[in-house]
Parts: sequence; C-alpha cells; structure tokens
Amino acid sequence: MKKQFVIAMLLAAGFWTAGCEKTKETETATTTTEEIAPVTTVATNDPATNPNVASAEPVNPNAPKPVMTFKETEHDFGTIKQDKKVQHTFMFTNTGKSPLVIENASATCGCTVPEWPKEPIAPGATGKITVEFDPAGKVGQQSKQITITANTDPQVNQLIIKTNIEGMVPQAGASGPVRTN
Repeated sequence: MKKQFVIAMLLAAGFWTAGCEKTKETETATTTTEEIAPVTTVATNDPATNPNVASAEPVNPNAPKPVMTFKETEHDFGTIKQDKKVQHTFMFTNTGKSPLVIENASATCGCTVPEWPKEPIAPGATGKITVEFDPAGKVGQQSKQITITANTDPQVNQLIIKTNIEGMVPQAGASGPVRTN
C-alpha cells in the first residue's frame, strides 16, 4: 500500500514538473513575439481604416432626426379563408429634416412577412411597407404586430394587421357524417 502511494506521488510530481517546463517555454515564446511585433494604433473614426465610418466629421447628436408619419398604423382584413394569402401596403412620409433609413422590419410570427425600402427616404418623400399574411393553419381572430426599426425619433414604430379566419369545416360525404374531435 505504501509502495503504491509513493509511486502515485512520484508520478504526480513528474507531471507537475513537466507542466511547469511547458509554461516557461510558452512564456518565453510569447515574450519574444511581443518584443518583435510592432505596436500600431488605428483611429476608430478614420474612413480609410474603418469601413463603417462615412466621413471624418464628428456626428452631431442634436441633429434633426427623420420622422415616419403613417397614413394608417392598423389594417383589418375582415373575414378571410384559410387558403388565401392577403397583402396590405402601409404608406408613410418622412416628415423629418434628414434622410430616413429603415434598418429592419419584423413580425411577431413567420406567417407575416414585411417588405420595406432598403434605400434612404429623403425628407418629404414617401415610402411603403408591404405586409403579406398567410392564414394557413389558423382559425378565428388574429392580430399580428410589425416592428419597424429605423434612424427615426422614436427609433421603433409599430404596425398592426387584424383578421378573422374562417376554418375549413368538413362536409358530410356519401359515407355519412364526418366526425370532428
């Protein structure tokens, strides 16, 4: 028993020593590399080195922001069938004093797909967001929210579509009534 304990201790000491030697080699290599590598500083607002910067001019946080003004923010499709996709176009105007850029438009579920302009909307110009709704597999009252994120004030705008979906009711056939569970 003592013999096994002594052997285990010797093995542990050997592994520990081998681990220390590797760490020293790694530290030496790292130090050598750090001494050789030149130190460079990159200006974060330099358009030549940062592609996300449009110009070297500072951004004015107090500059006027674009404003999305919608003709309507809610649309009711009324009663529709499950097998027919419906579409509605929401019109808006940039009533602000700078170009409006829509970053994203997303819906609360995959059955609602918004399409939006990818190019900037100039002050005073109009744009449209088209929303397609697929009622497949849904029945009854539905309300879906579309969230628009843009460089506007406020940054997030909401649109809503509503509908009542009639379900497909099975009809009795030649073999008798249809059972619904």
